[in-house]
Amino acid sequence: MLPWILCLLLMAGLAAAIIKIRLMRQDITHLSEQLQKRLTEDSNEPLTTQSGERAIRQTADQLNKQLGTLRQQQLKYQSGDLELKNAVTNISHDLRTPLTAIKGYLDLLRNEQKSPDAERYVNIIAERTDQMRQLTEELFRYSLILSEDHEDSVETVCVNAVLEESIAALYGALAGAGIRPEISMPEQQLFCKCSKIALTRIFSNLLQNALKYSKGDLQIALRPDGLLTFANHTDEIEYTHIEHLFDRFYTVESAQHSTGLGLAIARTLTEQMGGSIHAETEDNLLRVIVQLPCHQES
Repeated sequence: MLPWILCLLLMAGLAAAIIKIRLMRQDITHLSEQLQKRLTEDSNEPLTTQSGERAIRQTADQLNKQLGTLRQQQLKYQSGDLELKNAVTNISHDLRTPLTAIKGYLDLLRNEQKSPDAERYVNIIAERTDQMRQLTEELFRYSLILSEDHEDSVETVCVNAVLEESIAALYGALAGAGIRPEISMPEQQLFCKCSKIALTRIFSNLLQNALKYSKGDLQIALRPDGLLTFANHTDEIEYTHIEHLFDRFYTVESAQHSTGLGLAIARTLTEQMGGSIHAETEDNLLRVIVQLPCHQES
């Protein structure tokens, strides 16, 4: 009888161990699911566990402490980021009035009799003032784009038409720089549910970028799947430039009158509408590639 009793006890112990392991796995899975939700949701709710295992309870406590620290750091970052955005908005707004006044007085000074040196100095001051005004405007627009209450009206927009309008608006400047763009578009119309103002800004900034860097050529190609490419030959751009091309305030040294915000704004607006944008280079051919969330009307 004794061997049978031992067998039964062993089987009972094994069954209890299997049940315990399964319960522990369920507890760990439940903790993992809660952790994933806390990391993606705006919540202060702590992780909970019904496990009687001391190790699992201790793990849950440690995770709650780490989540609390992470939440504090996130709130601190969001608060500082909001303060910075508001400061940039206010500073750029406050600079507008004195810069406008300086520009007005410079225009009056141009009509006065001046020595050749004074004329040269006035022209230099006017050029620097225009650059400051451009930077101020870009800063103001960028801070508005990043603000939480920024929201342009969303509508169904014909991408082909907006791209044609954007090219036409800058065609004179492109032609003046000796650039005659080669344009390729599908016959069928592509539509995107987005802000027309934002889409126009994206195209305008990409065209302005080509105007600054192009060596005299520009190819614009829109595909039926919404992939849009701006390609032009330029001076040699190192890989490090490509990596940072869409960073705020980053400029390639050869760019003239560049604020370093144009491509950053284009990337932000593209991502806000659910698209993507990146750049690549090969044999001095710079390609800026935009994937728009387009569709064709049936």
